[in-house]
Amino acid sequence: MSIQARVNGERLIRALADFAAIGATPSGGVNRQALSPEDRVARRLLAERALARGFSVHQDNAANLFIRRDGTEHALPALMIGSHLDSQPTGGRFDGALGTLSAFEVLEALADAEIPTARAIEVVSFTNEEGSRFTPGCMGSMAFAGVQAVGDWQGATATDGARFEDELAATLAALPEARMRQQRAEIFAFVELHIEQGPVLERAEVPIGVVTGVQGTRWIEVTFTGEAAHAGTTPREFRKDAMAAAARAIAELQAEIMPCDPQARLTVGRFSLEPGSINVIPRQVSFTVDLRHPDSAALAEIEQRLGDTCARAGAQAGCILAIERRLDMPPARFAPALAAATEAACRRLGIASWPMTSGAFHDALFVNRVAPSAMIFVPCRDGVSHNEAEFVADDHILQGAETLLELALDLANRREGL
Repeated sequence: MSIQARVNGERLIRALADFAAIGATPSGGVNRQALSPEDRVARRLLAERALARGFSVHQDNAANLFIRRDGTEHALPALMIGSHLDSQPTGGRFDGALGTLSAFEVLEALADAEIPTARAIEVVSFTNEEGSRFTPGCMGSMAFAGVQAVGDWQGATATDGARFEDELAATLAALPEARMRQQRAEIFAFVELHIEQGPVLERAEVPIGVVTGVQGTRWIEVTFTGEAAHAGTTPREFRKDAMAAAARAIAELQAEIMPCDPQARLTVGRFSLEPGSINVIPRQVSFTVDLRHPDSAALAEIEQRLGDTCARAGAQAGCILAIERRLDMPPARFAPALAAATEAACRRLGIASWPMTSGAFHDALFVNRVAPSAMIFVPCRDGVSHNEAEFVADDHILQGAETLLELALDLANRREGL
């Protein structure tokens, strides 16, 4: 297919700047957390721009925002493209926003060129992908896919004390122009453009990553319980030091897991101890371990090794071990036909691409449960994200948007299945 529409690069770069001003931080980043006043301003701006172009605007009970350009064959399920607009407290201007605004640019480019598509194309901005203000993350896409119901989160409280149900109601009410969608519309496929959030593409000097899936994740909470005692009067053989057990276990895991398997990821992200006095041997130490791997069997083996290592460390320190799994997210494989279509779009455009697995959660992970999904990655400088220093070069922004447009034209004009 020869592309007929063209991305308006100047308009897209300007849109990214306009949205980056909503919740802008002094250091050049963005604080636009989910269901916050800043989030509502961003949603309104996008909706107003959509209505001005003659697109229809809807929202559902999770405050997912949908912008639709109709196709010529109304019986065909729509192609969905998009991402999210919420950010981390000290986030960057591209994480989420690049995917949502590039998707909107696809609609504008098609409208500018007056090019019809057989299928409708819907841009979506999912609610609370980041999970920084309300947990869990990816609330909007989980609700969309039926993984969890919105009612499951009614008792949730934000980091600033706000109640989820209040903030959700206020967000929905702030956009009365968006018609409520009572049930999920059937979709043909979903494509999400996103920054890589890693250094692979930049180091390889490849502008487009064709994401074939998302690695599996398990969150484990480990607790060692020993006995508090005086730091100065208790000899080693009488100690039941929970801190010693935790330190030994973490050191062994860091030395054994990732060095032996380049695809494995192990991160200790939270750590607490009590009583927390400088001259008292810690009675109890708890820490979390984030385990990731693209292969389910390998992930299970790593979790088993974690348990064995912690058991040995606890026994050596005379401590009781408790392990609890907090999250089990199996690896996800995206539709091979969509990956092939993305690679083909890159070839038609003369843009180099690279197949890769995502190491982070994204909305596409959950949409993939109800419709074939795909992701397009673009490089970010030094792989930095969730950071005010996050940066994507203009040429990579445009190449990502052009790839999304070419792919959308292809998919939206397919009358049969993938």
